[in-house]
Amino acid sequence: MGMDQTFKNKAFKMVGTRPERPDGFDKVTGRARYGADFNMPGQLVGRILRSPHAHARIKSIDTSKAEALQGVKAVLTAADLPDLSDGDSGLFNTLENCMARTVARYDGHAVAAVAAVDTRTAKEALKLIKVDYEVLPHVTEIEDAIKDTAPVVRENAKAEAGLPHNIGSTIEFGHGDPETGFKNADVVIERTFKTEQSHQGYIEPHACVGNVNADGTAELWVCTQGAFGYRQDCASLLGLDVSKLRVTSSEIGGGFGGKTHVWAEPIALALSRKAGRPVKLVLSREEVFRGTGPTSATKIDVKIGVTKDGRITAGYADCYYTSGPYPSVWAELGATTAFSCYDLEHVKTIGYEVVVNRPKTAAYRAPSAPMAAFAIESVLDELAEKIGMDPLELRIKNAAKEGTQSSYGPVYGPIGFGETLAAAKNHPHLKAPLGKNQGRGIACGYWFNIGGQTCTDLNIGVDGTVTLTIGTVDVGGSRASMSLVAAEELGIPYEQVRTVVADTSSLGHNDMTEGSRGTFSSSLTTIFAARNAIEILRERAALMLGIPVDDIVWEGGEARAKGDSHGNLPALSLKEIAKAAPKTGGPIAGHSEITADGAGASFGTHICDVEVDPETGSTRVVRYTVIQDAGKAVHPDYVEGQFQGGAVQGIGWALNEEYIYGEDGRLQNPGFLDYRIPVCSDLPMIDTHIVEVPNPNHPYGVRGVGETPIVPPLAAVANAVSHAIGVRMTHIPMSPPRIVAALEAAKAG
Repeated sequence: MGMDQTFKNKAFKMVGTRPERPDGFDKVTGRARYGADFNMPGQLVGRILRSPHAHARIKSIDTSKAEALQGVKAVLTAADLPDLSDGDSGLFNTLENCMARTVARYDGHAVAAVAAVDTRTAKEALKLIKVDYEVLPHVTEIEDAIKDTAPVVRENAKAEAGLPHNIGSTIEFGHGDPETGFKNADVVIERTFKTEQSHQGYIEPHACVGNVNADGTAELWVCTQGAFGYRQDCASLLGLDVSKLRVTSSEIGGGFGGKTHVWAEPIALALSRKAGRPVKLVLSREEVFRGTGPTSATKIDVKIGVTKDGRITAGYADCYYTSGPYPSVWAELGATTAFSCYDLEHVKTIGYEVVVNRPKTAAYRAPSAPMAAFAIESVLDELAEKIGMDPLELRIKNAAKEGTQSSYGPVYGPIGFGETLAAAKNHPHLKAPLGKNQGRGIACGYWFNIGGQTCTDLNIGVDGTVTLTIGTVDVGGSRASMSLVAAEELGIPYEQVRTVVADTSSLGHNDMTEGSRGTFSSSLTTIFAARNAIEILRERAALMLGIPVDDIVWEGGEARAKGDSHGNLPALSLKEIAKAAPKTGGPIAGHSEITADGAGASFGTHICDVEVDPETGSTRVVRYTVIQDAGKAVHPDYVEGQFQGGAVQGIGWALNEEYIYGEDGRLQNPGFLDYRIPVCSDLPMIDTHIVEVPNPNHPYGVRGVGETPIVPPLAAVANAVSHAIGVRMTHIPMSPPRIVAALEAAKAG
């Protein structure tokens, strides 16, 4: 991938500065167009009918009255969608999740949809659809689902031999022999931890406009983290030709992994195909909670042993993760990341994918890692206390470093975990005194980061302005970051570059903005596209100056003739070369397409101070610090924003956020009044410290930073609360009733 030029730009001029964001003005003035801000002539309003039962057989659906209602242009059921049951099970599961076929598998599962001339008519039509349900036994709680006596969530969920029928799959990682390691330990602690299901809580609900034309071409305007992924999924699910579906991503009001999966989008397209008109479908907040993917609920059994001087001798974890009705990779990711911060001789993790009657689980920012870190980091905290060792020193002693074989297999290259621990040790936060009823917790976290398919165009206009076209959706500031990278390579001011996010007809395939890949992957293709353009700029300059191209160098945004014989020749700026382009060979552009690899592992260490009211169990975070390795921070404001955002989401999850189901299997809190995410007044200013240990697989040393910040908070907050109240908390969220119950149980002995 051209890494022979690694770190050629060590003295950065643009990268590492903090210019204004290009999309900021439109967003604060309300001009930015989100999913619901797009309209097409003649569009219809789409609405979805959802199951009121956690588990029910659909005996029949009578849509005749809805179809007869004036203003209704299409009514859709699973009968109108392809039957994918004989093909790829993943595709079948995705389509069945978008619209129940024979069984509704959770409260909120879509069972029918309508397209009508206005919202009032669409809502009226939903009331006229009659569904005959046979209610089936359901299971929503993880401990109940893994019992042999539990109701069967899905008949065809693959149960592993000898395991309960709701365990869809298992996976194992590790090396050495934990039993040997435990024999060599002076102290062994074994505990069970629980986390409840939480939602990404993005402010913008899912919204799209779908249009299928009579000739088979189609358009989708949609709030998504990846237009190309949505194109592939929607086309595959509906039997459309992929090349004929054009997907344009709107601005995105938060995704955090929840907008990497299709939910309502195939329904909008299917309604449009049936009605022959565009269909706009916007979910309500209640639909977002009931019908789109939260993260997993978990039960994690952990056993860790240490010697008196703080060396970890063995680690073991059984990781149970819910996936909704459809098995996926969530337990695998939990088992992968559980012990990945530490250098262990004996380690084993087993992941169990558990199916339940809840919405299909979706990615949520370092999916599965926060829950695993909560369990491991809590036990490490307790072990440090038992042997009388500082909890940070225990982690320093066992930290993974370059050459460590990770708990899940690969050997680490250069990583910055040790540097984050050293920065924590020297941070003033650790030395600050604590007040009454206050406690301090530290915790560490890891995410592996990914690369993937990426394609970028760079076009130089005759006025010298540069348009950079990227295919990775901007969810965290990548337009500003990519403009900085292009400016750095070309040696021009940031203001001279404009970055746009392409639709699927304008560029080659780009993977989703997920896995912390956006900045890493797109900056690679931006660098290569810019270097591609520089070669053309050199050729044009050689032509203009009448000398061989080998005598031209590109420095500081100019083509310069090198050698004594060319001493009297002028330097030519990018603007001068661009102006002459029509006469020297036409447009000047650079292009790059790669499958990016070598993303570089990401580590963080967090420090948290809390104050707990022992009478009410109410908790207040009084100070919070995030320390993380970014490799190289392209735009430090955005990097700090990612650190803070991840910490805030983790704090909310640790203290308040959870899905609460009734005995009837129905979600009781599908809205922000009863499912409470933190707002500014709930939080202190979150301090950040950027560590930069360059990733050798990137010319600038970049590592993705978006996901790691949500990994340590559950444990950091739990360790702080446990110290504040003198009781070990093992169940998240640590809501006031849970804290009071833990205190009362401790008093009762």
